[in-house]
Amino acid sequence: MTHLLDAAGAAADVLFADGATHGRSLALLVQQGGEVVFERYGTQPDTLFGPGSPVDANTTLISWSMAKSITHAALGMAVLDGLLDVNAPAPVPEWQGTDKAAITLLQLLEMRSGLEFVEDYVDDSVSHCIEMLFGAGVADTAAYAASQRLIHVPGEVFNYSSGTTNIVSRILGASLGGGQEAMEHFLRTRLFEPLGMHSAVPKFDDAGTFIGSSYVYATANDFARFGQFYLDDGVVDGVRLLPEGWREHARTWSAHDPDGFDYGRHWWLWPEFPGVFAAHGYEGQYTVVWPERGLVLVHLGKSPYDQRQALNEQLRSIVAAAAAG
Repeated sequence: MTHLLDAAGAAADVLFADGATHGRSLALLVQQGGEVVFERYGTQPDTLFGPGSPVDANTTLISWSMAKSITHAALGMAVLDGLLDVNAPAPVPEWQGTDKAAITLLQLLEMRSGLEFVEDYVDDSVSHCIEMLFGAGVADTAAYAASQRLIHVPGEVFNYSSGTTNIVSRILGASLGGGQEAMEHFLRTRLFEPLGMHSAVPKFDDAGTFIGSSYVYATANDFARFGQFYLDDGVVDGVRLLPEGWREHARTWSAHDPDGFDYGRHWWLWPEFPGVFAAHGYEGQYTVVWPERGLVLVHLGKSPYDQRQALNEQLRSIVAAAAAG
């Protein structure tokens, strides 16, 4: 424990320092054995809408793509209920009778759909992601993503895509009967409340689809509760909420990414630490889980992509300390 606390403190000193090279950290939380052993909070930056404000344990912050892993959990519950089969063709109405009809739900979870989708966050470049979240696709994110061209044989090419997750999210919603109200109730009563994630707020598009690619707001502690849920293989207070082995489903290798991480099924893998898997989000949002070491690590902040390596090095130092015991 001493190594872990020393590493967390040293990393926090770097990450929360004025002028830190990685950008800005808003929250850093380390949990081991189900208990929070370290946490530190920063300050929201000034914006056009007003001055920044201190972040604390009660501040809700955006998940960005960590929501994809929350979508994986919600889908697992539908699988447990017998509503969906991940190995079956994805039930997308507009794909019936087309080459896209062969795409399976598992291929969507592995980001191997074969659909064209440029995941870019720079306004002056081609970006299906920006167009989906803020442009032509904003009212119906899943329909926008499902309409993209099939450019590869399904299952053959890895292409990380926020659109893929929103297709999964719409499939999940349809299995529950459709509509925002049904999905909100499902997320609240089956996932957030049992885990004690009382701050969690999911966002929906105008079509009533949970924007599972990008939008859950919660405190750092509640993101840690979600990480603990996977650490415990989906069991809460002795009750199984996810299919047995769904944790292993999440951290089953499916692809390597040039950024140095591997990909599982709506979770990322850290290959230098076998067994570690993590929910990643834009601008440096992380919920890192290492079941074999009882570790959950949460970082929330604003770290530009080209400065992310400095952040990742500090987070890896904490994980390495957990490995050292």
